[in-house]
Amino acid sequence: MRSPDTQPTLRDIVLIGGGHSHVGVLRRFGMQPQPGLRLTLICTDVHTPYSGMLPGYIAGHYSYDDVHIDLSRLCVATGARLIAAKAIGLDRSQRLVRLEGRPPIRYDWVSINVGSTPNTSAVAGAAQHAVPVKPIAQFNQHWQALLARAQDPATTALTVVVVGAGAGGVELALALQHRLAGMWRSAGRMATLTLHVVGASATVLPTHAPRVQRHFADLLRQRGVQVHLNAPVTQVLADGLVAGGQTLRADTVLWVTQASGPAWLQGTGLALDAQGCVLVTEHLQSITDDRIFAAGDVASLQDRPLEKAGVFAVRMGRPLADNLRAAALGQPLQAWRPQRRWLALIGTGEARAVASRGAFSFGLGLSTGRWMWAYKDWIDQRFMQRFSPAPGAMKMVANSADSASAAADLKLNTDESAQAISAIAMRCGGCGAKVGATVLSRALGSLDVWPQPDVLIGLDAPDDAAVMRVPPGMAMVHTVDFFRSFYDDPFVFGQIAANHALGDIYAMGGRPHSATAIVTVPPGLESVTENLLRQLMSGAVKVLNEAGCPLVGGHTGEGRELALGFAINGLVDEGLSTVLRKGALQPGDALVLTKPIGTGTLFAAHPQGHARGRWIAGALASMVQSNREGAAVLRRFGARSATDLTGFGLLGHLVEMTRPSGVDAQLDLAALPLLDGALECVASGILSSLQPANVRLRRALRNQADFVAHPRYPLLFDPQTAGGLLASVPADQAAACVQALREAGYPHAAVIGQVLPPADELAPITLVG
Repeated sequence: MRSPDTQPTLRDIVLIGGGHSHVGVLRRFGMQPQPGLRLTLICTDVHTPYSGMLPGYIAGHYSYDDVHIDLSRLCVATGARLIAAKAIGLDRSQRLVRLEGRPPIRYDWVSINVGSTPNTSAVAGAAQHAVPVKPIAQFNQHWQALLARAQDPATTALTVVVVGAGAGGVELALALQHRLAGMWRSAGRMATLTLHVVGASATVLPTHAPRVQRHFADLLRQRGVQVHLNAPVTQVLADGLVAGGQTLRADTVLWVTQASGPAWLQGTGLALDAQGCVLVTEHLQSITDDRIFAAGDVASLQDRPLEKAGVFAVRMGRPLADNLRAAALGQPLQAWRPQRRWLALIGTGEARAVASRGAFSFGLGLSTGRWMWAYKDWIDQRFMQRFSPAPGAMKMVANSADSASAAADLKLNTDESAQAISAIAMRCGGCGAKVGATVLSRALGSLDVWPQPDVLIGLDAPDDAAVMRVPPGMAMVHTVDFFRSFYDDPFVFGQIAANHALGDIYAMGGRPHSATAIVTVPPGLESVTENLLRQLMSGAVKVLNEAGCPLVGGHTGEGRELALGFAINGLVDEGLSTVLRKGALQPGDALVLTKPIGTGTLFAAHPQGHARGRWIAGALASMVQSNREGAAVLRRFGARSATDLTGFGLLGHLVEMTRPSGVDAQLDLAALPLLDGALECVASGILSSLQPANVRLRRALRNQADFVAHPRYPLLFDPQTAGGLLASVPADQAAACVQALREAGYPHAAVIGQVLPPADELAPITLVG
């Protein structure tokens, strides 16, 4: 029996998209949590750009991190769950957000803030050949490619066409001209930039005052930008476009016009405007479904259409958060009244800006333009600071509220209220801690388990155990792994846990044969538990299926935290001729590592808010990568011994190999492949809780005193989750082996040392580098 102190999830608000409105929602709920109410953010990128600073980024005034909000850190700080996935639809009848390549996420209320994208479907060739400015994350990839091309000394000329003569297009064109022309000038190069702005309107900046229009028209002319007005684009070509009856040749066509909502909204049954954006009431609530909200560019006010401007998305954040909370609590919603006019601050590329509001304008002169840029920069930086909390500054998640009170606040029905109170009460042990059969059968019923012919009695049978056939001439390899969750996305955690468990089989040279699972889930509402199990096991089964390893059974019980493990059975040749053992190192062999290290320090830093989102995304990508192909490559190049890197860290697992082999080894610290951010985290003193135990093995280092101050030294002891394979390969095969590993999808594979004959010293490992 136990007395839990955590508040179970009673209701779910799902936020689709990491736009300006949703970061405001996260911050507001973070500052004032609602007991029992969980926020989940679904987005494809863990860094969301602030559109107001994009031209400054293009112009070179800001770095990538200056203009991006780290959603991973923000979710950690505010207690929200982050799901890095692509939304592709809604099942409104079942209240599910459909995701690409994984099970749907359930919601009680959902909000959409995915922004808008330039509509390229109405113009022939635009979808194939134009580069939309939104989503900005995708545009940035094209921008980096264009920048690299411009930096190439072989490039002597570039022609770029910007489609869109509004503020966005003009500002982008000026920023691009400033960056590229300035870059070439600084390098002393004579390259030629030809820049066009094409618009269907009669003037540039058609929604602004004539004085502002004239100023920017003059500015474009002074910068050598060719402007084509009253020139709607009729076709985009592989090498240019046709606009106003004229063909313009171009290396790149940037599309900054005709904004529309994402295509998946068309299949939701929601009322949309002519541009495919969600029609909402003054409460930012869909006019079709009162459980669905929308904000930012993807929202269209039914009674007052708004210009697609970032200022509205920012200001929708607070009323959206308040109305989502009110909806969950069954309280009246508050109307949002957008302002009639707003101050637009339009950059000119060279650290100057013009203020425009109705007939008012300021900053048209040289000195006043600099003042306005300083003012704009101050506003933008202040906005970004609101969503860049210092690590540990926002410990906002309330978890001690009375469950009965939370259930009443969130208007749970009688059955749900009983489940909520039960979840927070004293829970039984033994078989009384099992998850109910109905929930379990519903959660597992949708799993698509690989149909292995050796499964005689498996998961789909009601029997007490699975029965498997062992093929003739084969022997069984058995292993087990189990650990608690360290990441909020259960689908990804399921993938990692399965990969981690399979690693032992691959390291032994075996072929996975079958798996049984053991799962611990925190108590809660049946609907929440069911969706959690479905997400978790779907991720695991995806990995197991890819390995040809069917899930044949398991056990699920309640516990304080989510945890998952597997007992994996594998097959090897009965004569053990294919088995790779730790004790088979031979002097002269090269030591090869297939994947980078650093997961321990990164996931120690993550819950503290010290790890950047892209560092965590990179670590997750490494952990979900299977060792299957890596093991096959190692065997092909004559690997004699192997192990998978897990909790004991690189040094601990290498010592496990040298001792039974009766050899010594040399490690090159400079050659160690590292995950992005690992060095920064250890340099900040952020280490795994297992690190002190692993550090005791420093006695195995012959010259550790010479390297204890080396920045990479702590990573020798860093515990790995779902790490790569460490193997010995004949020295004359090592370079070809590493090349083959990289071609097989392990870009960080490297030779990190060599096996040495045993010396007289007790310590077997020598460091270099």
